Amino acid sequence: MERQRRVARRGEPPSVGILDTAFHRASLATPHGDTKRDRDRLRARLKVVRSASTVIRHLRLETRPILHPPLTEFQQSLVSGAFGEGVLDRSLTRLRRAEERIRGLARAAEGEVDRESGSEAWGDIVRSFYGRLSSFVREVDPDIEKVRGVARFLRDRPRLDPQAPTLVVAGFPNVGKSSLVALLSSAHPKIAPYPFTTLSIAVGHADLGFDRLQVVDTPGVLGRTARSNPAETEAETAVGRAATIVLFVLDPSGTSGYTLDEQERLLARWQEEHPTLPIIPVETKSDLTLRENDRLHVSAKTGEGVDAIWRALRPLLAPKGELPPLQEAVEEVPTEESPPEEPRSARARSRQKRR
Repeated sequence: MERQRRVARRGEPPSVGILDTAFHRASLATPHGDTKRDRDRLRARLKVVRSASTVIRHLRLETRPILHPPLTEFQQSLVSGAFGEGVLDRSLTRLRRAEERIRGLARAAEGEVDRESGSEAWGDIVRSFYGRLSSFVREVDPDIEKVRGVARFLRDRPRLDPQAPTLVVAGFPNVGKSSLVALLSSAHPKIAPYPFTTLSIAVGHADLGFDRLQVVDTPGVLGRTARSNPAETEAETAVGRAATIVLFVLDPSGTSGYTLDEQERLLARWQEEHPTLPIIPVETKSDLTLRENDRLHVSAKTGEGVDAIWRALRPLLAPKGELPPLQEAVEEVPTEESPPEEPRSARARSRQKRR
């Protein structure tokens, strides 16, 4: 009875499932040959080739979510912030080297099979190859786990289009960022009256006419430069690496649990760190507290102030090039090679004369 592939158990190293699949596929080799000796030799070669190719295919499948398509600069920054600088690159390099070593090992084993004669010698070669192949795959177990972790991390986050304009909504926790994102875009973020409701970036879209605006909701940032948690790091990465414009949301009502002075310090720091990035302050919860100043004010509860935000944003998001007037773009201009058509009545008279 054909042996069934064993399902990998939770907590089992990745190499167990990969090697089990590779050796099972190799065991199904059924070569053709005129003599038993020819068939035994071909079976040994097939076991080497099939097991090696199966392992290599699985290693490539592990890296496919990371390499195809390649990560954007923003995704690379997110991964570095969450996993450490260069960690993913080192794991990918070790997996690539493991593939090269397995290819070389398989070529050497095939050469040994061709030089030796006799089923016993061929069996020894295959067993030795299996042992070294297993060792190579086990060595990269931590790297496979790391690549899987990065892939899961990226699946939980939107892939931003680096060519599209991006509005990042940022600020302290519980100041009304997600509520504002819901008013400005198609996003439906989780909204709750307690801090750190948003734990990772989320994206919605808004129509700009010729372009689609990406509107990014970010986790709350407390303004700590040395003790940022992963969610805060993610928000700062979105501001520094993805934003075309930043709406910095401030809550002057005090209901967020953070003082206005704390929020103003973070705003000032970001303006200093990103001098060329438009960072627009927006004071929220204007239905609770409306201060007299020249900033934008908005109430997520009533929707008041949203139109003013769009009026401030649109000049900064307008296309850079000059677009032709609509009438000029659609108007057909006759050329000498294509003279204007005669009126229908004139064509009808011409046909009548020919008859």
